[in-house]
Amino acid sequence: MVRARREELGITQEALAERADLSKNYVGSIERGEQDMRLGVLLRLAYALKWDASELLAKAGY
Repeated sequence: MVRARREELGITQEALAERADLSKNYVGSIERGEQDMRLGVLLRLAYALKWDASELLAKAGY
């Protein structure tokens, strides 16, 4: 869901990582499902992806 939204916005992993103040490798591992997100990361990604945190949680199945 993170990758789909990022692509929908037309931004790279690097740009998303910069917007969310995360490393590009960490964003990549989240997109591949290798890494779980903690609340702080989820909030930063939601903001960077222009989603409400509740929307991101719903899309993540929580």
